[in-house]
Amino acid sequence: MSSIVHFEIPAEDLQRAKKFYSSLFGWKIQSWQDMEDYMIIDTYGVGGGMMKRKNPDQHITDYIGVPSVDEYSLKVKELGGRILVPKTAVPGMGYFVVCMDTEKNAFGIWETNPAAK
Repeated sequence: MSSIVHFEIPAEDLQRAKKFYSSLFGWKIQSWQDMEDYMIIDTYGVGGGMMKRKNPDQHITDYIGVPSVDEYSLKVKELGGRILVPKTAVPGMGYFVVCMDTEKNAFGIWETNPAAK
């Protein structure tokens, strides 16, 4: 069975959002590698990220772990959903696809693959 493996929180002001979530929940939030606009969130459970908001309608996105984003992308389409962001590599970590369900909710699917380029 697939489960949520990652989430992302968009923010207008990353430092303000970092202060809010770390103060509210005690999460450890820090910059990821050399990226200015992305932070890693350690919830002491499911991990997440925080990024600069890319558009006004961007909401929190949950990523569900799957064995193959290619296979599950086809299933999404067959079941009436849409692909919003096609297969994208996160080098050395895996691949993701952002989808929309039949109720217009966005979600991601994630395939762990250390060989991703």
